[in-house]
Amino acid sequence: MLTRAALVGAATVRERGLRLSSGAITLQLLVIMVPVLFGLMGFALDLGRLYLIRGELNQAANTMALAAAQQLLGTAASLGNATAATANSVDPSTTTANAYNFGAIVVGQNSGNLTSTVNPPAFFATMADVVASASGSASQADGTTAHYVQVSVQADAPLLFFSLLPGGQSQKTTVAAQAVAGISTPLCVACNIEPFAIANQDTTGTDTTHFGLIPGQLYTFNFSCNGGTQPAPSAGMLPLPYLILNRYDTNNGNLDETQQLFRDFAGGLVASTTLNNSNVPYSCVSISDPTETFWLSAPPGTCALSAGNSVIEALCGLQTRQDNTDPNGVCANLVSDWSNLSSLYQPDVLDLTGGQTDYTTYSGNGRRIFNVAVVDVLAASTTGTMTVLGFRQFLLEPAPADGVTPINPANPNGQFVAMYIDVTQAQAPVKSGWVDDRFQTSCPVPVASGPGKVVLHQ
Repeated sequence: MLTRAALVGAATVRERGLRLSSGAITLQLLVIMVPVLFGLMGFALDLGRLYLIRGELNQAANTMALAAAQQLLGTAASLGNATAATANSVDPSTTTANAYNFGAIVVGQNSGNLTSTVNPPAFFATMADVVASASGSASQADGTTAHYVQVSVQADAPLLFFSLLPGGQSQKTTVAAQAVAGISTPLCVACNIEPFAIANQDTTGTDTTHFGLIPGQLYTFNFSCNGGTQPAPSAGMLPLPYLILNRYDTNNGNLDETQQLFRDFAGGLVASTTLNNSNVPYSCVSISDPTETFWLSAPPGTCALSAGNSVIEALCGLQTRQDNTDPNGVCANLVSDWSNLSSLYQPDVLDLTGGQTDYTTYSGNGRRIFNVAVVDVLAASTTGTMTVLGFRQFLLEPAPADGVTPINPANPNGQFVAMYIDVTQAQAPVKSGWVDDRFQTSCPVPVASGPGKVVLHQ
C-alpha cells in the first residue's frame, strides 16, 4: 500500500510532466501562429492599400468626368474639347495631373512596372443609354446631342505580402474605377451667371419655352432707355433691351463697384453671402423671385443719353470673352486695376463670321456663352421690381461689320450682338446652382426648360 508521501510525490511528478507538456504545446502553437499573424497583418496591409488606391482612382475618374462634362456645350466640337479636358487631367506636365499609389504615379502612365490605362471617354445622350451600356463602351452620341460622359480607368496596384505567398502570386494586381458625369435637370437657382435681365418677348403669354425669342436669331442687345427714339439694331437683327440686375455688394471689401461690374460680366457673379430682399445670395438668381431690381448706378435713362459708366464697366468685363486688350483705353480709365483683372481671363475663339447663326459650328470653350435672366418686365424706376421667369443663353458675337472685331464697351447705347441658343437643343452647363426651390421663391420644380449644371452620377 502506497504511503501518503508516495502519492504526493507521484502527483508532483505528473503535474511537472503536464506543465512541461503544456509548455511544449504553447511553444508549438506560438511557432504556428506567428507566421499566421504576420500573414493576416500582410493581408490587411495589402487590402488597405488596394482600398486606398481604388479611392484615388475613383477620385481621378470623377475629376476627369466632371472636366469633360463641362465641355458638353451641344456643338460639333464638344466631344473633342471634352476628350482634351480628360487628357489634360492626366497630363504629367501639369500640376493638377491625377495620380495614385499615394500620389506617386500619374494616372495614364504606360511605362515602368506599374502602369495604368484611361479608356477614351464615352458620350451618351441620356442616362438610360449610360445604364444600358457596358463599362468601356464606345460613344453613342455626337457633340450636338451628348449630355453624359463615362470615364473608365484601370491601374496596376502593388502587392507586398501577397507576392510572398507560395504559388507564384504576382507582385501587382489590377484595380478599376469608373465615373459618369452629365448635365442636370434645369436649374431653379442659377449661381455665378451674368446679371443680365431681359424682358419676356412673348406677347401672347403662351411661349414658356423660348419666351418669344427665336432660336438662331441674331439680336442687338442695347441698354434699356425710356423716352425718345429707341436705338436701332444692326441690319437683319432684332433689338433686345437689357438691364443689369442689382448685385453690388457693399460688404465686399476687396472689390469696388467698378471691379465688381467687371468681374460679374467677365466670369459670372462674384461669390457673396449678402442677401437680396428675398434671401437669395447676391451670387445667385432664383426663378420666381419677385424682388429683383436694377443696379442703382445703371438706371435706364433717356434714349438720347449715353448708357453710362457702369454699363461700360460691365461691357469691359464681357469684352474679355473675345479680347482682353483695351484698344480704346476706356476700360483702363474706368475699372480699378483693370490691367491685373483683365489678365485673369482668357478670350475665346472668334470662329463665327458676322451673320452666321448655326450655333453647332461654334468651336470655342464656352467663354462666349452667357446667361440672361428673363423677367416679366424691365423696371423703369428704382421703385420698380422684376420677377424672374427663367434663364436662357446667348452666344456673344463679334461686330457684324467684319465678323472679327470684338464688342466695343464704349458704345453709347451699350450695344453688342449675340445669338439666341435654342434651349430645346443645346445648353451649356451653368457653373453652379440648385434644381430645387432652395430659397423658397415658389420656383416651379421641376423647371420645364433651361440650363443645368454638371453633376456626378456615379
